[in-house]
Amino acid sequence: MKKYGAEIVGGLHLKMPDCIGDEKLLKKTKEENRILVKQAEEKIKKAAQAFKSGQAPREGLSFLSHMAGLFGQRLWFSHKTKHYSDKLKISSEKCVGCGVCIKLCPMGNLSVENQMAVHHNRCTMCYRCICHCPHQAITLLGDTLHEQCRIENYL
Repeated sequence: MKKYGAEIVGGLHLKMPDCIGDEKLLKKTKEENRILVKQAEEKIKKAAQAFKSGQAPREGLSFLSHMAGLFGQRLWFSHKTKHYSDKLKISSEKCVGCGVCIKLCPMGNLSVENQMAVHHNRCTMCYRCICHCPHQAITLLGDTLHEQCRIENYL
């Protein structure tokens, strides 16, 4: 950030629902996710008020916060995610080639060939295609889609 002349004046940690609907490891119920979103909304409102009064929150900016994030999240999950692939799995039984996934993919990773979606190995794991496929035909980390995780489900 400093390289571009930006100055970090505040930080805010928000717990939000994840978008990974094909891996049950850390899935929460819809009600638990609704609570997370509501709590985040309240925290954002308070932070905005504090920022307006010149008291920007500084959560997560300290050295200890960075170390806690490194050891408590990134390193812990790194060994669990080594086997993960960026190769989408598209079900030939479920996919009808509707093209919804193509419109949503920020990487242009998908196309329709022979009336079925095909990936081109440029997935960044954003999960847009998986969460919006009307036929639940796409998975990435798991083999079964347990939930299509979209924010409107939790509002």
